[in-house]
Amino acid sequence: MSNCTIRLMLGNHAIAHGALETGVAVAAGYPGTPSSEIIEYLIDYGREFGVYAEWSSNEKVAYEVAYGAALAGARSMVTMKHVGLNVAMDPLMSSAYTGVRGGFVIVTADDPNMWSSQNEQDNRWVGLHAYIPVLEPYDPQSAKDYTKLAIEFSEKYGHPVMMRTVTRVSHVRGPVTICTPEVPKYSREYVKDPRRHALIPANARALKEELLRGGVTLSWVLRNYHIPT
Repeated sequence: MSNCTIRLMLGNHAIAHGALETGVAVAAGYPGTPSSEIIEYLIDYGREFGVYAEWSSNEKVAYEVAYGAALAGARSMVTMKHVGLNVAMDPLMSSAYTGVRGGFVIVTADDPNMWSSQNEQDNRWVGLHAYIPVLEPYDPQSAKDYTKLAIEFSEKYGHPVMMRTVTRVSHVRGPVTICTPEVPKYSREYVKDPRRHALIPANARALKEELLRGGVTLSWVLRNYHIPT
C-alpha cells in the first residue's frame, strides 16, 4: 500500500483513523468513557481533510446529525458509550426501517466489568433487536479495519451498521497500519423520499415488511462477506 506506515495507536484512535481512510465526512458523538477519544481524534486531525466533527448536546442529537447526513448520501459516524445508546434509541430503531444512502456506522463502546460505568449493558442485543448488524473488533488493527468495513458495507447495502467495541479494545495500544485519509464523501444533494423517510404508520408498516423480507438476504451477506482477520 502506498502512503502507509505502522504506528502505535490507541484503539479509539485507530477507529477514528479508519473513518478518515474511508472518507467519512460527518462525525458526531457525546463524550463518555470508553468512547471519547474517537471524536477527539476526528476533531483534531479531521479538520485538515475537511471532515465535520462535533460534540453534540446529547447522544440522540449526535445520532440524528450523523443519521441525517447518511440519509442525504454522506458517509458518517456516530459514537457514544454503551448506556448512551439508550438516549438515542428512537432514531436508532427507525434507521433500520429507512435505511441510508451514505455509509453509516454506529460505534458503541461497551464497558464489561464496569471500569467507568453504572452497568454492563451489552449492545449486541440492541443490534439484534433493531435489525442492525454488529461487528466486533478485537485489537486496534481490527478496530481500524472493521470501521472501514462497516462503512463500506453500510453504503453498499443501504443499511446502518453497528460496531461494538469494549474498554479493553478502545483503550489498549497496538501497532496499526495507517494510510493517507480519503477526501470526505459529502452528499451533493438530498433526494426527497417521503415514503421512506416519513415514518407515519402506513409507511412504517410497509418498511418493516420490506426490512424483514430483506433479512434473509442480509443474513446471507453477513455469512459470506469477507471479514479481515
